Amino acid sequence: MIDIKNLSLSFGEHVIFRGLNLQIPNMARIGIVGANGAGKTTLLRVIMGEIESDGGTIERSKGLTVGCLPQDLAEIEPVPLMQYLKDKAGLSQIESKLRAVEEKLSDSAGNHDELLQEHSRLERRFEDSGGFAFEAMAMKVLHGLGFRKGDESKNCRDFSGGWKMRITMAGLLLSSPDVLLLDEPTNHLDTESMEWLEGWLRTHRGAVVSVSHDTRFLENMAGSIADIEHGTITLYPFSYDEYTAAKAQSRELLEKAFARQQSEIQRIESFVSRFRYKATKAAQVQSRIKQLEKIERIELAQGRKSVKLTIPEAPPSGREVLKVSGLAKFYDGVRVFEGVNFSVERGERVALVGVNGAGKSTLLRLLSLTESPTSGTVKHGHNVKFSYYSQESAQNINYSHTVWEEARSVPSKLNDVERRNLLGAFLFSGDEIYKPASVLSGGEKARLALYKLMLESTNFLILDEPTNHLDTDTREIVERALLKYQGTLLIVSHDRHFLDALAERVLEIRDGSLYDYPGNYSWFLEKRDETLQPDAQDSNPSAKPKSPKREDNTRLLRETKREISQAERDISGHEARIAEIDGALCQQETLRDSQRVQALMTERAGLDRELAGLYSRWEELSLKLDEMKG
Repeated sequence: MIDIKNLSLSFGEHVIFRGLNLQIPNMARIGIVGANGAGKTTLLRVIMGEIESDGGTIERSKGLTVGCLPQDLAEIEPVPLMQYLKDKAGLSQIESKLRAVEEKLSDSAGNHDELLQEHSRLERRFEDSGGFAFEAMAMKVLHGLGFRKGDESKNCRDFSGGWKMRITMAGLLLSSPDVLLLDEPTNHLDTESMEWLEGWLRTHRGAVVSVSHDTRFLENMAGSIADIEHGTITLYPFSYDEYTAAKAQSRELLEKAFARQQSEIQRIESFVSRFRYKATKAAQVQSRIKQLEKIERIELAQGRKSVKLTIPEAPPSGREVLKVSGLAKFYDGVRVFEGVNFSVERGERVALVGVNGAGKSTLLRLLSLTESPTSGTVKHGHNVKFSYYSQESAQNINYSHTVWEEARSVPSKLNDVERRNLLGAFLFSGDEIYKPASVLSGGEKARLALYKLMLESTNFLILDEPTNHLDTDTREIVERALLKYQGTLLIVSHDRHFLDALAERVLEIRDGSLYDYPGNYSWFLEKRDETLQPDAQDSNPSAKPKSPKREDNTRLLRETKREISQAERDISGHEARIAEIDGALCQQETLRDSQRVQALMTERAGLDRELAGLYSRWEELSLKLDEMKG
């Protein structure tokens, strides 16, 4: 369908593509990945003809239609939503022509054969375009993307930026082009809409090419991964998870080949340098110089420096970190939610989910005490020291500072080199750290605000979409830091991989009420689907009181999970200490001290006995948890 050959493109001295080749066959499902600035979005724009390449060709099948979802919001016509969708699908134009032909038929006299033929042709075209079933299909798409009944008659200008992106996506999907190009399609979607979109794309009768940082989306959607690096593209013909393993293996082989080549180059250069001025070796020297010129140098991508982020923790809080009773919020008489009751205990990792507009961010503002409820109470427990991150956290930046001055304004044990490395991980590198904070984009401000929060001493983190504006590497750094964090977490995120890795409990806001699922995100999806079956009984724990038995079971489940986590930490600590002892016993200095050896051997024997008990306890608790979940 699309064949890209030997594509080259440069912006000034900066080379974007050099000899890039890619084929997009019919029904392909391709995910495009690469470091920030590698040229992913640029490639889509070149395919669309928005940017002219310096060289190479892009061949398309005859009559091919290509549609693109941009990452940034494009202007939308101020017309009713359904009218906009019909315009994008090309139906409005056909309808206008049909009306014009019908007017001519009613107004003119004599032979109508040509007009009737034209009317019949337009009707067939309207039918082939799905015109007679279009509104029903459009309503299905709008519902899948989170719109409510009645939104179809609203004017597009009355929707916010995020919803306008969804409108753009709906128009693109309904136009059903032969090739769909999607640039970060999940950026403005909640998790339910993402799952619906993945289902729609699986049945799309054409090719789908998507740029995305959402690894779960790529794993579910892509059948092959196109990796842009050094201005060229490598196609891995398998899923995202398999790609990451193959990429690591490929990197290892490339590094070995690079090392061998560098060794050979050094050997040749050493010979040239040693005998350059010896007349008897002139022929051999010239031969070696030509040999050097012919070598095709292997290039290694500059990997990001290994950055470890440890969130400093305040002293532990009391057992009950948060207690919410009878919470309700109304805006101008319109209910967001009411009757919300729940508590969060020390060390819990809780995800808050729900469709866009359900009230997730509103609830977090109430829990962080930055906004007052209409009724009900929010109480923080003893010695709770919390930090709250949201997209509005950028307002806490001092705009008279540079990025570097803001980075140094947070007390931390990190030295300047470590702070700069961490800033690089948050996509501020080189001279960018000296930019005034006032000129940063919205995404840059959000990253800087998150960087600052991650250095604050806290025992309760409330995070609203912390992974927005982060690339894959930075998300992993933040994820690893949160996994090591021993405090309490309450997170809103549309990144399903991120939620699955962190959350041990899920709170869902749905239809103005709160539902409690004591498990990870995948388990929540399974149980929610069961709950939403037509014959399922109402299980809303906020709308009506739980039975004492259910309260006991939920509490026992949480306690068991906490005990398992503690057992795993104890096992890790014992294994680490045993490894330290074994290392010490291999050192000559230790072996010369008999008392030291005896003390270490005694300690190791005790650790071995305790470790056996910990393993037994962990297995017992794990079986107990499986039985409770079953």
